[in-house]
Amino acid sequence: MARISGVDLPNKHVNIALTYIYGISHSSAKAICEKSKIDPMRMINDLNQDELAAIRAVIDQDYKVEGRLRTEVALNIKRLMDIGCYRGLRHRKGLPVRGQRTRTNSRTRKGKKRPLQVRRSNFGG
Repeated sequence: MARISGVDLPNKHVNIALTYIYGISHSSAKAICEKSKIDPMRMINDLNQDELAAIRAVIDQDYKVEGRLRTEVALNIKRLMDIGCYRGLRHRKGLPVRGQRTRTNSRTRKGKKRPLQVRRSNFGG
């Protein structure tokens, strides 16, 4: 198993295995393979140390991945919340940020549905 950017890559085709790294999509994986001059259909375990080093160099030079990317995303969200813009308020309240409806749906963002509490009325009792 090869280790790139702190992630153990499974023995799959190079372009598929690279997508296991946070921040690398299929198109990014293809571009990395082209820049490092590696056939994307080769298996990860078939790569030698020089080829792995070439992939690491391209990723370190051109891409923000794993911890750096997660930190940047978290800081961007925190900045939105600090300046008090609409998107920041939506993040703070845990609601959808991009204009989706919330009267129904948006269960992923709002969390599990809580049952209505039965309140005792003050009528005759």
